[in-house]
Amino acid sequence: MGKLILEVVTPARRVVKEEVDMVVAPGTEGMFGVLPGHMLFLSGIVPGELSYNSGSERTYLAVTNGFAEISNDRVSILVDAAEKAADIDVERARRAMQRAKERLSKQRGTEEIDFKRAEAALQRAMARIKVAEKAA
Repeated sequence: MGKLILEVVTPARRVVKEEVDMVVAPGTEGMFGVLPGHMLFLSGIVPGELSYNSGSERTYLAVTNGFAEISNDRVSILVDAAEKAADIDVERARRAMQRAKERLSKQRGTEEIDFKRAEAALQRAMARIKVAEKAA
């Protein structure tokens, strides 16, 4: 079987550029997997866990919102933020999750709280914790 070129890019930097065997990503319509020979495919990316295999090694990343393009055995993931499991500060992610939960527990309309932003922060924090724990 052939290989895929995976590239994960944020506005700040390129997080990954590797030759891989398989990619699994969190799309707007659910998780999707990509193997060599995959047809042309475009998808939105939602906060969650992206993983890829190179041989017997599996690597995990926490990703936020963005887009994926699959074309000619190339997987391009463009997201607002991405972190490899080893780079995640779990305690910081837990604090962010707790702050987001506190914001979301407030009654709507009583304070100036951006609930969509708090929900997005909660999703990001949960994805970061999940990915970090898989690498532990």
